[in-house]
Amino acid sequence: MGFEQLGLHETIIGTLKRLKYDEPTAVQEQVIPHALSNSDILAGAQTGTGKTAAFVLPIIHRLLTTQARESSNLTLSTLILAPTRELALQVFKSVEAYSQNTTIKSTIVYGGVSIGAQVDQLKKGVDILVATPGRLIDHLFKGTIDVSHLNTLILDEADRMLDMGFIDDIKIILKRLPATRQTMLFSATLDDAIFKLSQTLLQQPKIIEVHDRNSVAAPVEQIVYNLDSDRKREFISYLIGSKNWHQVLVFTRTKQGADVLAKEMKKDGLVAESIHGDKSQGARERALEDFKQGKARVLVATDVAARGLDIRQLKYVINYELPYIAEDYIHRIGRTGRAGEEGLAISLLAQEEQYLLEEIEALLNTRLNQQWYPGFEPDFTKEPVVDKKNTKAAQKRRAKQRAMGKSTGNKRRRS
Repeated sequence: MGFEQLGLHETIIGTLKRLKYDEPTAVQEQVIPHALSNSDILAGAQTGTGKTAAFVLPIIHRLLTTQARESSNLTLSTLILAPTRELALQVFKSVEAYSQNTTIKSTIVYGGVSIGAQVDQLKKGVDILVATPGRLIDHLFKGTIDVSHLNTLILDEADRMLDMGFIDDIKIILKRLPATRQTMLFSATLDDAIFKLSQTLLQQPKIIEVHDRNSVAAPVEQIVYNLDSDRKREFISYLIGSKNWHQVLVFTRTKQGADVLAKEMKKDGLVAESIHGDKSQGARERALEDFKQGKARVLVATDVAARGLDIRQLKYVINYELPYIAEDYIHRIGRTGRAGEEGLAISLLAQEEQYLLEEIEALLNTRLNQQWYPGFEPDFTKEPVVDKKNTKAAQKRRAKQRAMGKSTGNKRRRS
């Protein structure tokens, strides 16, 4: 099936041809017809499956076919909420790309930058607004955004919003939106918490699941290397250097850990940058751009970047440390193997992290391939190093998720 068969406006078809989009992905093929018919949608799809186009293209189609819309008197008709600045920027770039050669106006608002410039942009009029929850609320309280004519609401990466504690912000935003609207909720994973949220947002939604729940893209090869925690940095540098890998995305659990690891890898002769929530927006954008352009060989990131990075043909993702929340593993390695491309996801497993691997395997319902790398075999006579502070924080987070109805890997394993 081609995009022509989905009933999209001819201007969109022409744009997609210029962008070399030949055929719709599975999520686009299933979502777009329902979106065009104005149905509410609950969609579960892995990252990298083309879900952004699945909701942006119908929005553009509606604006192009709405006779009442006049470019001289723009009113906000569509709001797209994203959990992080990186993801919001990624979505906004897609909106701009798909709406080229039209009079449709779009803009983006997020925290960490001056609100004044955003206010000036909003005064010019906008059809589509991409926003992070916190900064959107700032504008709503200031009265700089009028949502009275809104007819479409999109929540992208809704599960991540719940993980990051945005449920109260979402409730504040919903109170200000028109009750009659189309709402589409997209999530990489569908679990009890997401279904509970959907009941408060959606009216008789079409439920679409493109892949099995909590699955990983097929082209991604997953390898787990057993080694001592104090040799992880040495091993990563050796692996990248000896195999001549470029554009390697490395995940750590903490912001400080990301900075330290990037600094140590620089000492090993690798050009490395770090990216996390404590860095300014400008610093994050510069680090990401250097990585995309190949100026930086390694990008060390915390989970704030797990869903917001869209780097085409990224082949290598390394989990320097396994995440405390099993679902984050899926989002991390979802940065590779995008749009059918092959990818390699390597996880470094120290003795004290074995329980984290078990939770991930329970979530995936599969055993991951564990092996030793010659010269870096683990020394089982060593006492495991346990980070009690971070382990306690992770336990509190899991307890909070259970209270919200969000399953954990342990819960799935027992069931």
